[in-house]
Amino acid sequence: MPSTDPSATAPAARKRPPAAVAMKPAAADALLDARSLAALDAVCDLAPLPAIDDFGTDRARAVLADVELLVTGWGCPPLDAAALDAAPHLRAVVHTAGSVRGHITEACWERGIEVSSAAAANALPVAEYTVAMILLSGKQVLERAHAYRTQRRRDNWLATPDRVGNYGRTVGILSASMIGRRVIELLRPYDLPVLLHDPYVGDEEAAALGVRPVGLGELFAQSDVVSVHTPLLPATRGLVSRELLTSMRPDGVLINTARGAVVDQDALIDVLRQNRIRAILDVTDPDTLPAAHPLWDCENALITPHLAGSQGNELRRLVDLAAGEAGRWAAGDGFAHPVRRERLAFLA
Repeated sequence: MPSTDPSATAPAARKRPPAAVAMKPAAADALLDARSLAALDAVCDLAPLPAIDDFGTDRARAVLADVELLVTGWGCPPLDAAALDAAPHLRAVVHTAGSVRGHITEACWERGIEVSSAAAANALPVAEYTVAMILLSGKQVLERAHAYRTQRRRDNWLATPDRVGNYGRTVGILSASMIGRRVIELLRPYDLPVLLHDPYVGDEEAAALGVRPVGLGELFAQSDVVSVHTPLLPATRGLVSRELLTSMRPDGVLINTARGAVVDQDALIDVLRQNRIRAILDVTDPDTLPAAHPLWDCENALITPHLAGSQGNELRRLVDLAAGEAGRWAAGDGFAHPVRRERLAFLA
C-alpha cells in the first residue's frame, strides 16, 4: 500500500552551504546592495557583513571555520595554506570579478577547491567599449567633433576622405581571449572584415568564429584598426613592438583594453608623435600615468581611465552571475563558468 506520509515523496530541501564574503570593504560596498545580498543568501547561508579582508583576524578565523563557499571580490587576500588551514570545510570559491590570480594560490588547487569567475560577465562591457571605439574611430568622430567645436562650421561632407567610414574597414583582433571572442561576436552585424592572430586558434576554429587567421605581422600591416586582447604574460610583455606599430597603415588605430605593458609604450609615443597612427588606450603602463608623462601630450591618443570593465550598474551583472554560480554549486550542478588550473597561465 502506498505511503501516505508526505515526507516520503517530497524532495529533500536543498542545503544552503555556509558561506562568507571576502574582499576589500570598498568593493563590498559597491557590489553588495540589499538586492545582491538577498540573491546570495537565497542560495547559501551567508555570514553577516562586513566582508573579510584579512584572513588572520580572530573574526575571520571564526567565520572561516565553518564556510564551504567563499564569495570573493577585488582585494580578497591570498588563499594560501595558512588561510586554508583556517577553513577546513572550504570546497568552492565564487569570484565576483574577472581575474583570480591575486587570491587563488597553488594551495587551492592542491586541495581540490573548485573555482568560478565572473570573467564572462566582465568581458561584455569591455567588448562593448571596444566595438564602440572601433565604430567611432572609423567615422573619426572625436577628431571631427573637436574640429567642429574649434571652427564652428561644418565641413563639406561630400569631400570627406575615403579613409573615413566603416564600410569594409578591416579590424584585426590580437588574441581570441574571452573578450576578443565577444568583440568578434559583436562585430558580426557590421561590414567589417575581421582578421585574427592567435597561435592557439586553428583554421577550423577561426572559420567557426567567422574570422581569417593571420600572422602577427600581417595583422598589423593589413588592418585599419588593431584591438589588443592578449593577457600580460612574460611572453607577451612588449609584444606590440616598434616594428609592428610602424608597419600599421597610415591613419590606422590601435585600441588597447588588455594591459598597458603588452605594448612597447615608448615606441608607441614615437609613432604617435609622427602622426602616422591613432591610439585609443583604456590601459597604460603604469595604469595611472604621471602628470608629466609624454603620452598625455599626444593629441592623436584618446586615454580613458581603465573604465571599459564593469562599472556602475554593470556591477550587478557580476553579482548576478556569482549568485547563479553559487546556486548551481549548492544544488550539485557544478559551475557554468569554472576556472581551470591548466588554463590559469593563459588568463588575464
